[in-house]
Amino acid sequence: MNDVNTTGADRLSRRMERGCAFLGSEMAIMAGAMSWVSERNLVAAMSNAGGFGLIACGAMKPALLDAEIAATKALTVRPFGVNLITMHPQLDELIAVCARHSVGHVVLAGGLPPKGALEAIKASGAKVICFAPTLALAKKLIRSGVDALVIEGMEAGGHIGPVSTSVLAQEMLPDIADKVPVFVAGGIGRGEAIAGYLDMGAAGVQLGTRFVCATECVAHPNFKRAFIRASARDAVASVQIDPRLPVIPVRALKNAGGELFTAKQREVAQRLDESAVAMVEAQLEIEHYWAGALRRAVIDGDVEHGSVMAGQSVGMVTKEEPIADIIAQLMAQAADALRARAA
Repeated sequence: MNDVNTTGADRLSRRMERGCAFLGSEMAIMAGAMSWVSERNLVAAMSNAGGFGLIACGAMKPALLDAEIAATKALTVRPFGVNLITMHPQLDELIAVCARHSVGHVVLAGGLPPKGALEAIKASGAKVICFAPTLALAKKLIRSGVDALVIEGMEAGGHIGPVSTSVLAQEMLPDIADKVPVFVAGGIGRGEAIAGYLDMGAAGVQLGTRFVCATECVAHPNFKRAFIRASARDAVASVQIDPRLPVIPVRALKNAGGELFTAKQREVAQRLDESAVAMVEAQLEIEHYWAGALRRAVIDGDVEHGSVMAGQSVGMVTKEEPIADIIAQLMAQAADALRARAA
């Protein structure tokens, strides 16, 4: 069919067809896994609205993940996935929990999958999605058998890499989009951007920040208000104080919590100097600090001293509204952009 003679919605549907078929959803829009935020309520609401929700396992123990998956299944009959952190000490047990629940999609985040992880997930019948921060790593992951990739730029919230989404998309999509479905993430807040990445070959997109102020999100009202009040410039990346502490930069809203994290790094570095703590313990202490700081903000509502992780698209979050409305707006904007482009 000639693209000029079809509606924007038809063009959008065709461009999302591959991503939808892979995810089993109506729309190829994934809700990024955000610790303490992406739990049963937001995940189920996302899938019920036609998108694809992801449970953020984070530091959950196997029993807790088991309960969370079961609770999510009680809220939706539609597909959803689970995001696991590759460095989790109980990764094998978490994979087994996903298998018992017949979870169809498992996302591995936080680094290269350890030996045996891909095989264990695929043996359960689930599809494996991994993050690829570079083209070389993307090709390596494809050779290893991953089923899809997420390329996420530094505009995103939470742990980030050094390269922008637009540059990653230009560099990577021409080489890998024909090999596996690729979902673009980082800094996406409107449908026009979605349309652009789909036109470049992406199978779909992943958004996180845009969904934090969904009505169904359990984040504390203070956390949501901080998002609504913030501008893009307020979402800044953390600074690494000591090269011995491999602190992956984290993007969050500027507050006293950022200064506290800097002080925490100095404290841990000093104890390293004094041989009062081993390197592995020091690194874990930094990670545990982030987990606790995020919980203080999301659950307790301490947005001054906690970590308010947010992407630079936070300036496009202007109110609290149902997730179905957010998705409908994104789809309408994307369809209009494709229609105008064809015209």
